[in-house]
Amino acid sequence: MVQIRRLSEETINRIAAGEVVERPASAVKELVENAIDARATQINISLGNGGKSLILVEDNGHGMSADALALAIERHATSKLPEGDGGNRMFHIASLGFRGEALPSIGAVAHLSLTSRTADGDNKTDNAHMVRVDGGEVSSVAPAAGGIGTRVEVRDLFFATPARLKFLKSDRAETTAVSDILKRLAMAHPAIGFSLTSDGRKTFAYPPETGADGQLKRLGAILGRDFADNAVPVMAERGDNDEETVRLYGFAGLPTFNHATAQKQYLVVNGRPVRDKLLNGAVRGAYQDFLAGNRHPALALFIDVPSGALDVNVHPAKTEVRFKDAGLIRSMIVGGLRAALAEAGHRASTTVAGQTMAAFRPGMNLNVGDAARQGDFAAQNINAQNFQAPINPSSAGGMSEAAAEWLSTPQAAAAMADSALSPAMSSSLAHLPLGLARAQLHETYVLAQTHDGFVIVDQHAAHERLVYERMKTQIAEAGIKRQILLVPEIAELEEDAAVLLLTRAEELADLGFVIEDFGPAQAGRKAVMLREVPAMLYGADLKAMLADMAEEMRELGAGLALKEKLEEIAGTLACHTSVRAGRRLNIDEMNALLRDMEATPNSGQCNHGRPTYVELKLNDIERLFGRR
Repeated sequence: MVQIRRLSEETINRIAAGEVVERPASAVKELVENAIDARATQINISLGNGGKSLILVEDNGHGMSADALALAIERHATSKLPEGDGGNRMFHIASLGFRGEALPSIGAVAHLSLTSRTADGDNKTDNAHMVRVDGGEVSSVAPAAGGIGTRVEVRDLFFATPARLKFLKSDRAETTAVSDILKRLAMAHPAIGFSLTSDGRKTFAYPPETGADGQLKRLGAILGRDFADNAVPVMAERGDNDEETVRLYGFAGLPTFNHATAQKQYLVVNGRPVRDKLLNGAVRGAYQDFLAGNRHPALALFIDVPSGALDVNVHPAKTEVRFKDAGLIRSMIVGGLRAALAEAGHRASTTVAGQTMAAFRPGMNLNVGDAARQGDFAAQNINAQNFQAPINPSSAGGMSEAAAEWLSTPQAAAAMADSALSPAMSSSLAHLPLGLARAQLHETYVLAQTHDGFVIVDQHAAHERLVYERMKTQIAEAGIKRQILLVPEIAELEEDAAVLLLTRAEELADLGFVIEDFGPAQAGRKAVMLREVPAMLYGADLKAMLADMAEEMRELGAGLALKEKLEEIAGTLACHTSVRAGRRLNIDEMNALLRDMEATPNSGQCNHGRPTYVELKLNDIERLFGRR
């Protein structure tokens, strides 16, 4: 028989290294998190060959004594979990690190040296000490020279496991991975200064940021000044007391400030940067009314939750977390983002003007090979022409009160009767963001003159947004209209899915679904009876929809995704009931459309993400013709 034996300590450490230290960026992350836990206010990182030949992390934290240095390189030795807690502390972790695996894992596969000096004020003559670990071989602690804090030097990473070196990418790719890790940590801790030097060249240096606007300054330094100029604050809070309070804060980019990928979306939980599919789904739900499917917003969100409501011990790399109530977190993200975008009112991206005029610049020649780039440019820049008014839309169909009131004025009659604007009318235009209609082009586009330029409106896209917003308002005020089924629908589902739906029957009724139990479970299956459905879903595949709802509730803990689905269907209905392209409008109808747009939030684009209008300022037009 094959004998079972214990692995050697060297083999154990190298196996652990494979889990914790996957690449240079993993080692940097572990070392920097240790520096943050040591309450450092400045952390400097240097790399050689993307971290393959050198990783140097220096901090000014509280440091370690000689005895602590000897323990720090032993497996599962940590100062971050109290002794004798019976394991309960594992679910109340307040530090970034807690396993005590990073340093011995790195030392098992590299040349590691630690130099540290404590910040104790009683012993002013206390010297720094150093310990070395070479491929698992530990040297004795010896005196050294160094300032207060810790200096960690890692050379020849993975020299003890050459096979791992073959899986590393180029120096540039590894440096980029390290930079991304550091930027995420810098976002999470703006009060700490960070710097990165690669092969002797300074990559970035972020000074410590304090004060009320410190978070936004740090985000602007990392994501660019344009983000700081085009971001709105996000705030949400749930909970009755401090011990149960869940807090969401951060900044989200305006819909007009969008990108081709979701790489500029960041989530930080209790000071820990994480990658979570929950964020992606919640962001899509919050921005679904504002962006085309292939465009993504830029944002950085921070969540503070009670440590008992969060499990960070999910993955050795600590990049994933598990929420006790994932549905609550998702609803907070969606609600917080939508509230922030509503507060933004008519704000639009400060980058719009320059990008739009670039498309009209003389000599701009796009050949067939540039078709893909041209499509991206259009999506990024023309979709940016958004108008978001903070005024509530009309709750009824047809003309809004704002449009009807304006059309009844003598000024409106004079404007529509005479194509030439008097000085008085020019003055009144300053109060009309979308100006006065002057003509209709190709029975599709409305041309309107503003006090400092003109706008071109896509009549179908604009009216589609107006109808959609009215439908959403009706749903919010009067509830979802239900349709009684002549013959109730019987759906046989997995037992756990059916039970989950029945336990949420009251919530589903608010969404228009009335379900009842239909007999006992048999062979792991259970039937439910569907008596009423939302009127807009009449005729849909109801059995498949029930199964999908159960899956969403199991994953998210709520029916939020269903609400978003209903809004998506409302958008489709709005598209089919709005004014079509090719229909000739008179001057009254065109001006009524403009006033409705000014009184309707999010009227800058239709619910499919297409822009509703493009605005050009007179100064931009004069520069285009060389008059300025």
